[in-house]
Amino acid sequence: MTRFLGTHKGKLDKKGRISVPAGFRSVLAELGEQDLVLVPSFRLPCIECWPARVFDEQTAGHDALDLFSEAADDLAAALFGQAAQLRPDAEGRITLEEQHVEAAGLTEALLFIGARRRFQIWDAERGAAHLREARIRARDFRLTLPPAARTEPQP
Repeated sequence: MTRFLGTHKGKLDKKGRISVPAGFRSVLAELGEQDLVLVPSFRLPCIECWPARVFDEQTAGHDALDLFSEAADDLAAALFGQAAQLRPDAEGRITLEEQHVEAAGLTEALLFIGARRRFQIWDAERGAAHLREARIRARDFRLTLPPAARTEPQP
């Protein structure tokens, strides 16, 4: 099971490199995964980071779309056209593409936010504000998770 948890501070250096938090690298190692797929978020000013295999599983539904439909073209451009597949080096660093840095409005101070199957890279101030606001919305709307699917046979 993929489980990126927690919030970690980071830094973007002048060459566009960042160090993936050690806890997140451990999750990748547990998955037997080395590659990450980075995509600018559709809804938020951040970068979504997926283990490559999980990204493939989550986007496999694209194959069911009509090959020449507007929906297939739009999703392909948004998902795959702006994606980058990267592998952390021996020190756990990756180099962000300039388009991703710009799309997310990243500055030197970063915040890595765990989001279960993926993690996000935020500008530190915006990421902290997002966490505060999301917690307030979850409380105010009394959000809850649906019950887990039962895997045990019923008597």
